[in-house]
Amino acid sequence: MINKITPTHTVCWYTKWVASMFIIVGVLLSSNNIFPYNLMFHFIGLAGWLVVAIIWHDRALLVINTVSLAILGNGIIQYYVK
Repeated sequence: MINKITPTHTVCWYTKWVASMFIIVGVLLSSNNIFPYNLMFHFIGLAGWLVVAIIWHDRALLVINTVSLAILGNGIIQYYVK
């Protein structure tokens, strides 16, 4: 049996699961070429994971989510500016 070390049913636990669902929906929308909603769902999901990274003080998650948010934010802005 594997012992879990991650606490369950905390704000962080709910945030990471809701954020993960947003990312999954974003991938589904991307695979069906539904633009720009795919970017928006990814953005919300990554923002949720950024909150988790801040709570956990996890530098790797902080870097990947911050950079990804900047890239997706740029794409969303470019969509509406054009």
